[in-house]
Amino acid sequence: MVQFYSLEEALKHFFGYDSFRPAQRQIVEEALQNRDLLIIMPTGGGKSLCFQLPALLKPGLTVVVSPLISLMQDQVDALLDNGIGATFLNSTLSWDDTRSRETAILKGKIKLLYVAPERLLGERFGPFLEMVRSQVGISAFAIDEAHCVSEWGHDFRPEYRQIKQLRQRYPDVPVLALTATATKRVQQDIIQQLMLKQPGIHITSFNRPNLYYEVQPKQSQSYNQLLKQIRSHQGAGIVYCLSRRTVDELAFRLEKDGISALPYHAGMTDEARTINQSRFIRDDVRVMVATIAFGMGINKPDVRFVIHYDLPRNLESYYQESGRAGRDAEPAHCTLLYSAGDIFRIKFLIEQKPDPKEQQVAFQQLRQVIDYAEGTDCRRTIQLRYFGEKFAGNCGNCDNCRNPKPIEDWTIEAQKFLSCVARCKERFGMIHVIDVLRGSRKKKIEQYGHHLLSTYGIGKDKSVEAWKMLARSLLHQGLVDETHDGYPILKLNKLSWEILRSQRSVQIAITQTPAAKALAEINPRTAEIEILFERLRKLRKQLADAQSVPPYVVFADSSLRLMAQQQPQTLEAFAEISGVGTHKLAQYGETFVSEIRAFCQEQKLPVPLPSNTHMLTLQLHQQGLSVEEIAQQRKYSRTTIVGHLSELLEMQQPVELNRIVSLDRQKAIIQAIQTLGAESLRTLREHLGEAYSYEEIRLVRSWWLREKG
Repeated sequence: MVQFYSLEEALKHFFGYDSFRPAQRQIVEEALQNRDLLIIMPTGGGKSLCFQLPALLKPGLTVVVSPLISLMQDQVDALLDNGIGATFLNSTLSWDDTRSRETAILKGKIKLLYVAPERLLGERFGPFLEMVRSQVGISAFAIDEAHCVSEWGHDFRPEYRQIKQLRQRYPDVPVLALTATATKRVQQDIIQQLMLKQPGIHITSFNRPNLYYEVQPKQSQSYNQLLKQIRSHQGAGIVYCLSRRTVDELAFRLEKDGISALPYHAGMTDEARTINQSRFIRDDVRVMVATIAFGMGINKPDVRFVIHYDLPRNLESYYQESGRAGRDAEPAHCTLLYSAGDIFRIKFLIEQKPDPKEQQVAFQQLRQVIDYAEGTDCRRTIQLRYFGEKFAGNCGNCDNCRNPKPIEDWTIEAQKFLSCVARCKERFGMIHVIDVLRGSRKKKIEQYGHHLLSTYGIGKDKSVEAWKMLARSLLHQGLVDETHDGYPILKLNKLSWEILRSQRSVQIAITQTPAAKALAEINPRTAEIEILFERLRKLRKQLADAQSVPPYVVFADSSLRLMAQQQPQTLEAFAEISGVGTHKLAQYGETFVSEIRAFCQEQKLPVPLPSNTHMLTLQLHQQGLSVEEIAQQRKYSRTTIVGHLSELLEMQQPVELNRIVSLDRQKAIIQAIQTLGAESLRTLREHLGEAYSYEEIRLVRSWWLREKG
């Protein structure tokens, strides 16, 4: 066994990291002292390392109990790629494979064995475990997802209750229980059920500081809003929806718009779900559109964004689902699209529950979600309060902290609105009431005689969106009701009349359209880093596919970004990158260093670099803006922006041509170029016909010239 002078030296050797995350070092030290431990650490906090490193530093085998085959597979793949002896035994293996792995364990070649609780307590496995104890020794039992032990946990599994038999059979072998979330009641249940002896209890914060949380009002063109949001992000993402139909529809439309996406929901076959999950984990597709069926077992650390297209049913679900972003501790984005329509859909589902108590709890949970979405406090303060954790101050990483919404007194506007509801005899919805207030001349208003009401036209000073903002706020605060007998109808309640009688004031958070931010000057060095980062991601994908493992098993995004920033051109410099351990240096060092050297050499060639104005256009393009939107933002003509993008393509800059010109039109233009040459745009246009614009032809020609050169 290799001797290490410090735990940090062992950490770098096996895993390539220079320092521990919060609480990890103390936990590892206590594990090495053979203490029982209860470890509650949020997703992405580094729980696995807390039992993996001690397993490598102690003699004998560490047995890891894991509930899901996919979790076992992922962790074993990652350990093997670090040159660590690890394996799993489960129902997917043939009899020969099982025997081969058991032989390797008994010869001392394996340090970590992953098993499901059912196998652990099976008749055949008991005698094998006795052989392991006598021949190589058992250093510890690590119980992953330990909340499954408790019937008070959110994912109780009866077979976990039987794990206490381990303590009875092996009273001297330490037990480590690990989970991401556990209330005090669940913590006590875990300690009791696993018979932990005076355990060291380590509870880190539920706070995930790398996640940016925001809530956006869902627009009427919600699909376009979603598409723009996805295009503004890099990397992989998850879109959560309430219904299977929405999942299928969004996945289909995204695919048509050039975003590689797959669906995932309970209505699909097990095989189809498994295939789609595998393709997402291995970066074959960028976006997974899913219902909450896409949950535990998604061990993909580099999810860069999670978008909730519909309102979640409770805050705990939202914390867990949004928490699938940024498990690698790198920055990630969590967006909730929020509309009043979603509230009523969930209310309808709750009303179908037969048990009045269940309905009451569900309505309370829905109110908490609405309070979160409507809240003007720090999003983290609201989330962590739900889990009983105090969070004081401004987190600086949510929309409310970065862009606090002003609170204004809109009592007079509320009185106008509610008075109009009353005068329309509480028989109409929000849009009709707003039309009356703003003096609309729609036929429907004259048909009902509402142009003769005293409230007709008294709200012309406010926009439609401003009145909608007030109406939604009144609904969310319970200051007016809405029934759904075929279509939504506003009804006054007791609080509405208190407002009309000036017995209650109305305060609302004003959602302002953010002023267009001044575009910062782009540092060419930043663009260079992004280009190299993308090249290294492609190289990583090729290596991962060759080994049939997910790309993050080769290197984490954080390691690739450091490579792109530091550009190490020797193996010695490459070894200093965080995430490059001894085994990975030998396995991948030369390949990555060669790619970095080639890139640096190319940068020295006399390739024309983009000007600042070109780079400003490129930045807006990469944020997902269309040609028209870039032209409006920059106050240039479309022709000028297309010119920028064409020149950027020829300069080998990352312009996504597929977003501007569809693939079938690209093929037709390329065929014309191959037939007639690329010299004359006019000749190409005459050949292709008026259905093709000069803009399209120019962009595709620039791409073709770049590829040819």
